[in-house]
Amino acid sequence: MYQTTMLPLLSLTWLWITIAVITVLLLAAFIGVSIFAKKMQKKNDAAMAEMRAAARPTSMLIIDKKRMRLMDAGFPQVVIDQTPKYARRAKVPVVKAKIGPQIMTLMCDEKLFDLVPVKKECKAMLSGIYIMEIRGLRGPLQKDETPKKKGLLARLRGK
Repeated sequence: MYQTTMLPLLSLTWLWITIAVITVLLLAAFIGVSIFAKKMQKKNDAAMAEMRAAARPTSMLIIDKKRMRLMDAGFPQVVIDQTPKYARRAKVPVVKAKIGPQIMTLMCDEKLFDLVPVKKECKAMLSGIYIMEIRGLRGPLQKDETPKKKGLLARLRGK
C-alpha cells in the first residue's frame, strides 16, 4: 500500500526533471545559435566592407536577367569552387551585361535585382563579378512592371 501511493508522486517528479532538462537544453541551444549568428554577421560585414573598397564604377548594357542555379549560370569554375557546397544549388540573381566590347555574366545583389532594367544602359558599381549598386544612365530606374502570371484561384476569383 505504501508503494502504490508513492508511484504517482515519483512520476510527477520525473516529469518536472524532464521538463527542466529540456528547458536548459533549449536555452543553451538558443545562446549557442545567437553567438554563432553574431560571429557570422561580423564576418559578413567585414566581407562587404572589402567588396565596397574594391568596387569600381562601370557603364553597361543589360542584356538579360534571371534567377538561376550557380552551376547553370556560366560562371568560371574558380567561382563555383569558392562557393560553399550548400549554396551551389541555390538560385542566385544573374545578370548578363555587355561591358565595353565583351559580354559578361554577373551576379547581382538580391535587393537590386528588381531594379535592374533589361535592354537598357546603366551605371553600376562592380566588385569583381558582383553588382553592388546600380543607377540609371539617363534618368532614375524603376521597378520592372512585367505582369505576373495569375494562379488558378486568382483566375477563378476574377470570373
